[in-house]
Amino acid sequence: MMDGFAHRLRLDQIHDGERIDLTADEAERRVIADRLGLQSLERLEAHATLYKKADSIRAEGRLTAALDQTCVITGDPVPAHVDEPFEIAFLSEPQVKRSEEEIELNPSDCDVVFHDGSTIDLGSAIADTLALGLPAYPRSSGAEAALKEAGILTEIEASPFAALANLMKGSSDS
Repeated sequence: MMDGFAHRLRLDQIHDGERIDLTADEAERRVIADRLGLQSLERLEAHATLYKKADSIRAEGRLTAALDQTCVITGDPVPAHVDEPFEIAFLSEPQVKRSEEEIELNPSDCDVVFHDGSTIDLGSAIADTLALGLPAYPRSSGAEAALKEAGILTEIEASPFAALANLMKGSSDS
């Protein structure tokens, strides 16, 4: 997927142990923020060491970002700082005989990006890694108050045990 942070590297020019430092400029950050539904992306940097074995590449490094997500309850900005290690394996596109054939993935296969045999796109993989590390339902500090004001019960208040406690409380009042 094109995200404006493309950093293509030719396989024949990658050296084992090579270090790559990527910093997204303002235009790249804006495109990534739009793609990920962020209010803002103030900083995105990645530092990776590349390991090459035939036509497979492994990138190990650290991703740092400063951003604002949108609270799913109030719409307010929710600031977040990301500072996480990553490991991405770039492998040749598998040869699949039938499109209906199931492919079984192991937990270690989740950070695999397939390449065309000539280049990898480290920048796009970094942006995807950022997307996977973000909270799915960010909440601001005012979210609980907004839910309470709207009359929405918390998980504890809505649990079967809370209903049972209310029934027991009601029967003891008689």
